[in-house]
Amino acid sequence: MKRALIISYYWPPSGGSGVQRWVKFAKYLPSEGWQPVIYTPENPELTAIDESLCKEIPPEAEIIRTHITEPYDLYRRLTGAGKGNTGGRNEVRQKEVNPINGGKKSLKEKISLWIRGNFFIPDPRCLWTGPSVRFLKKYLKEHPVDIIISTGPPHSMHIIAMKTAEALGLPWIADFRDPWTKMFYFKHLHLSVFARKRHEKLERMVLDKADAVVAVSPFVQQEFQAMTHTPVSLITNGFDENDFAIDVKTDGYFNITHTGLFAADGNPDVLWSVLGEICREDKVFKEKLRIRLAGKTDREILESAYAAGLADNIVDSGYVDHIRAVEEQKAATLLILPLRKEPEYRATLPGKLFEYLASGRPILGIGQQDGAMAMIIRETGTGVVFDWNDAVSIRKYIGLCWKNYLSGTSFPRDTDISRYSRKKLTSTMAELMDATVAVHKANKK
Repeated sequence: MKRALIISYYWPPSGGSGVQRWVKFAKYLPSEGWQPVIYTPENPELTAIDESLCKEIPPEAEIIRTHITEPYDLYRRLTGAGKGNTGGRNEVRQKEVNPINGGKKSLKEKISLWIRGNFFIPDPRCLWTGPSVRFLKKYLKEHPVDIIISTGPPHSMHIIAMKTAEALGLPWIADFRDPWTKMFYFKHLHLSVFARKRHEKLERMVLDKADAVVAVSPFVQQEFQAMTHTPVSLITNGFDENDFAIDVKTDGYFNITHTGLFAADGNPDVLWSVLGEICREDKVFKEKLRIRLAGKTDREILESAYAAGLADNIVDSGYVDHIRAVEEQKAATLLILPLRKEPEYRATLPGKLFEYLASGRPILGIGQQDGAMAMIIRETGTGVVFDWNDAVSIRKYIGLCWKNYLSGTSFPRDTDISRYSRKKLTSTMAELMDATVAVHKANKK
């Protein structure tokens, strides 16, 4: 079996969408003739824990862990956030869904963020780069692989791969789950001119030196391809059919559900306002409505919903593991997917979108109607996307869903979404890996 070294900061028991992409690839790569060799920290910063993802790791996988030093202890001492992460599985820290651009910040937090952006480039995991390259150069000489794959952010993983691949003459694929300098929170880092240019230089270096680049959104693919001659492939996130092969009983309520991270800069206040109005006008609707939040939700989101008179209708489960998230999706009457109120988010395809597609439930998206998410929802006929302030259309769509709920009917759907299955996406990734290895060997002759 061919061997692929996958450099990823996120790996189980760490939870979240950033973990799932390569856990699922690793799960299906052996059936494509590839053994996944995972290189990951033994003591990463844990913002979520999902032990259920450990069951997804195939027996063929080889896991390599080394110690990482991160500057978060200093950050917490400056901000008063408590002691640093000792690496224990039960120690999870994060006040906000996105602490970089979320909420008001104290002077200490602003100073710490400035230090993070200007001294730790490209990210706070950069201190792991040198030790990792030294370790991998020795390890791979004794345990050879056919290709290196790095997945970021954090983009330090790409730097590790770039230096290791260059030293050992190995082909390398850079997989970008998110953009780099065009990421929506990049402008909130308060970078100096020097730091910004350093980021841009490293980004171009990674794009130019990689044998192949992968993006998860067509808009990001286009942006990267305009910056480099390296071929940029599109391999989106997806859904695993096995995850959805479960029967879920509904509880009889009109469940409007959101799963995953729910950040303050994506607060759908117009939705809460509309729901509050309907509740005041229709006692049956108010009695049956449940707003189910399964995932980390910023306080601002809840306060906005409470202010609209929806406190009695909210079921806030907090962070849940992936299995529970899928159950919540399948039990929903309507799934909501508000994007973040950042212009750069137009290019983003939230990972939960593809699982929403697989759930078979209608999707109410709120955000950029010309964005990547809106494009897929339109193509698949799985829901609608409205502008942030379009209260009239949002109310009309909720009314349609409510009418269907009362009559026991559902939205018809006949669009094929199989192209977003994890198995097919893994097959596409394996084809790219095979082609990259072949081209690399041909160029060496």
